[in-house]
Amino acid sequence: MHLHLASTRVICSSCHSCEFKPRALSIRRTTSPDTALQRVHRKRSRACTVSCSAAAQDQHTMGADVNSTDETASASHDTDFVVIGSGIGGLCCAAMLARYGYEVTVCESHYALGGAAHSFKVKGHHFDSGPSFFAGLSGEGNTSNPLKQVLNAVGEQVECAIYDRWVTHTPEGSFATVCNGNRYAEMVRSQGGETALKQWKQLEDKMRPLQQGAALFPAAALRSDPGVVLSMLRFGPKLALTGLQAPTLTAPFAKVVDQVVTDPWLRKFLDLECFVLSGMLAKDTICAEMAFMLMERNREGSTIDYPMGGTSSIVDALRRGIEKHGGKIMLGSHVEEILVKGGKANGVRIHPANSRKPPTFIKARKGVISNASVWDTQTLLPNQDITPKQQQWSEEAKRTPQTGSFMHLHLGIDAKGLDPNLDCHHLVVNDWQDLEAAQNVCIISIPSVFDSSLAPAGKHTIHAYVAANEPYNIWQGLDKNSKEYKDLKAERAEPLWKALERVIPDIRKRAEVTLIGSPLTHEFWLRRNRGTYGAAISARNGSFPGPQTPIKGLYRCGDSCQPGIGVPAAAASGLITANTLAPIWSHIKMLDQIKM
Repeated sequence: MHLHLASTRVICSSCHSCEFKPRALSIRRTTSPDTALQRVHRKRSRACTVSCSAAAQDQHTMGADVNSTDETASASHDTDFVVIGSGIGGLCCAAMLARYGYEVTVCESHYALGGAAHSFKVKGHHFDSGPSFFAGLSGEGNTSNPLKQVLNAVGEQVECAIYDRWVTHTPEGSFATVCNGNRYAEMVRSQGGETALKQWKQLEDKMRPLQQGAALFPAAALRSDPGVVLSMLRFGPKLALTGLQAPTLTAPFAKVVDQVVTDPWLRKFLDLECFVLSGMLAKDTICAEMAFMLMERNREGSTIDYPMGGTSSIVDALRRGIEKHGGKIMLGSHVEEILVKGGKANGVRIHPANSRKPPTFIKARKGVISNASVWDTQTLLPNQDITPKQQQWSEEAKRTPQTGSFMHLHLGIDAKGLDPNLDCHHLVVNDWQDLEAAQNVCIISIPSVFDSSLAPAGKHTIHAYVAANEPYNIWQGLDKNSKEYKDLKAERAEPLWKALERVIPDIRKRAEVTLIGSPLTHEFWLRRNRGTYGAAISARNGSFPGPQTPIKGLYRCGDSCQPGIGVPAAAASGLITANTLAPIWSHIKMLDQIKM
């Protein structure tokens, strides 16, 4: 295995100052990519640590990204809006603002766009680093999917493989879960019995008006200012239905479930559906998220979509949408401070690529939008130049509760002899008693069953992970070069191996590329506080905040604000923030153009 890095100047993603032109480095197959790049750093007498499987980019990926980064990040400039971070929410927000005619600059610390949706390549295997389950991305015309609404608005499309099922593996056995209302109901009957089916039908009846109400007012029409009244008027008298359902839509999903569902199996399965979506159970998950998900997935003709080329195809489509409308993207550009003067945010300072260069300053005439998490955003604020009230808000924001983190297992395997009809997605539940327990729920994606270009010939690319349930505290403070850290990675990855063995029994023998990511990996590469999945804001006693903040000129988007966690919610947040910042007449014109 070789890491060809000689063609590019490498900028350390840890300290953002050391740089070098390394020679190609040969390593044994058993040597981790983390160790490989650490050796390069040590050869150049650097003290920094690189600790992510994504570090093993080949020369085509890393070289192109780092070289373009160095050219882009060198110049200070003025713009209308600066977007900090290029997660789905940030890219959607930037794409829409550019479409509205604003000058927009996106600043991304990583050498790759996408945040948790970025992809990377190792030995010919293209890996997704985050979400792999999408619905409502394919097809033409109107859609309830906020991400598709953004793509439609900026004139972009993503080619998708279309399918209709995933496999759920429980302690009792395995069964297909199909993206179709009637077949989903049949699954409920076969697994839970007649009582479960009857109660599921009753729950569907309860959810139907909620779904109709939510569907009448798409995310593309939402904004967080008084202009929302005008954007609502286009939907006419039917809009009253949304208003009537609003209290229930913003309440916990359990409020609806508890009215009709007593069957133990069905209650557990609905909790599982919530956990996979939001990282929380039905008692804490906002009803609107479940209403959207069930409507989108179980409606007649609904499908599941996998973007051909991986999640990077979605990121590339949003990038094109930004750039063709005049927006600017700066990779390898770590924002180290949000500039605030007189209590107003007016730009950002970017850490210099090396110690011999001055920092880059980007002045924002109209505002700064943070796509960073709520905790990481606060670390960017200055200690001075903000009012006591703003400081109090910042301290309260730091105390926002968190979900757990991730464990990742990325594999490149020999596919010889495997079933050619192998399913892409698998959901493994080890124990029904505590779905939120660490490493209990595992998610598996094998996207190369749809797109053979994601793996070398005769191979498969696999991503298995546990989300929102890996504790950070057992990793905190560990030296990423230590034997203790490596041993803990192997130990904590074991449930993922066992989950995969339910799908491919001889998976360990087939593995040719093995990459393990920990909460420290997640924290480092995504610059995500404690590697968290997201904010654990329970619908029982609170709600996610909107795009505005007490600091004038500072806005937010992403999964730390409304509507919440998940790709559709993050995309919706970007839409809502951009719509809020655009004049209402530009907003209405956009809705006319996309026929919503």
